[in-house]
Amino acid sequence: MGAVVGTLTMQTKQRRPSRDKADDDLEMTMVCHRPEGLDQLEAQTNFSKRELQVLYRGFKNECPSGVVNEDTFKQIYSQFFPHGDASTYAHYLFNAFDAGHTGSIKFEDFVTALSILLRGSVTEKLQWTFNLYDINRDGYINKEEMTDIVRAIYDMMGKYTYPALKTDAPKQHVDAFFQKMDKNRDGVVTLDEFILSCQEDENIMRSLQLFENVI
Repeated sequence: MGAVVGTLTMQTKQRRPSRDKADDDLEMTMVCHRPEGLDQLEAQTNFSKRELQVLYRGFKNECPSGVVNEDTFKQIYSQFFPHGDASTYAHYLFNAFDAGHTGSIKFEDFVTALSILLRGSVTEKLQWTFNLYDINRDGYINKEEMTDIVRAIYDMMGKYTYPALKTDAPKQHVDAFFQKMDKNRDGVVTLDEFILSCQEDENIMRSLQLFENVI
């Protein structure tokens, strides 16, 4: 979960001098895409209106048009992994944030996902993570999908990791994953199997709690 959340919240933590609601609403009318009103987003997420204002300014600073396409998303995300290639993992992450499959991420998409990852229940966080791994969106995670994601993460971390990663490390990771999570040994992991296995793993549970107070 750290790879999912950590870098995506770093840009939102720079605060500017306080401004009132009228200023924020006026600012929202000046971009190509106008996000939903703060009141509506506050009702739909686990963020306060003030937190949404801070997030919006950070989002607008990086994306003045009000939307993020995949190339821009990759450029922003790759800045945090200079020793590796984050493009493939960023592609999968972009698709997870682009809930409407529109080819772009709006502010609403961004804060909705962030709300789940930072403030959602354990089940909500695990459901979101499952959807990230379910690349073809058929409701299951197969070994090919898991291998693609794991390889992307290893590529993102780069060759300078310590201790050095073995060439067959992704395969070992995926084999261990399926040994643990594929309860009925049918070759795929369902959402229920995924949630149950994660809830039984103390390390995963700790990682889910790690970013709850980021903002």
